[in-house]
Amino acid sequence: MTDFIRRYGLYLAWLVSMVATGGSLYFSEVALFVPCPMCWWQRIFMYPLVLILGVASYVGDQKVVRYALPFSVIGMGVSAWHYAGQKFPELFPLGVCRGGVPCTTEYINWAGFITIPFLAFTAFTLITVILGIKAYADRRAVASAA
Repeated sequence: MTDFIRRYGLYLAWLVSMVATGGSLYFSEVALFVPCPMCWWQRIFMYPLVLILGVASYVGDQKVVRYALPFSVIGMGVSAWHYAGQKFPELFPLGVCRGGVPCTTEYINWAGFITIPFLAFTAFTLITVILGIKAYADRRAVASAA
């Protein structure tokens, strides 16, 4: 499994970022769901991953984990906080999401727990795990070659 991730992990992480970006664009541009401020923050951390991971996949940049992982980890934290705030609105004091759509709005609620921030959290987590496994496998390969 680690050999597969080492070889194809960048492509897989890139695919996850593209699906997540496409999903967010679908929700806002086709379904016409207005993003709340925390949704915008999640987009700020997801959208660059499409370019970063895409370019890294194309040129074979094996050190991409260094500069892609912070985006996915921070995005994972923002989406986890957003999801928690949706499920427990008392976590968001007044003023956290000023103006526009409240951050507690649930446009979708599939199976009673799958909301848009949950989907974002899942994507960020997948990217983080894939990049973590890739970094681990790369280090093991270097260590075994020495």
